Amino acid sequence: MEPHDYTVARIEGEYAYLADENGEEIFIALALLPAGTTVGSRLHCEMFEYTLLS
Repeated sequence: MEPHDYTVARIEGEYAYLADENGEEIFIALALLPAGTTVGSRLHCEMFEYTLLS
């Protein structure tokens, strides 16, 4: 799986909806994202591991 960057578009309940640079959305459980992830956070995903970008 190749690396991707996402922006948290919205959070609904226990799930975050992430948008890539093409505007396509995926959803993922908040428990799998780094602490402090909020709407507007930028995330980098590589090998199913998410990290916050500054």
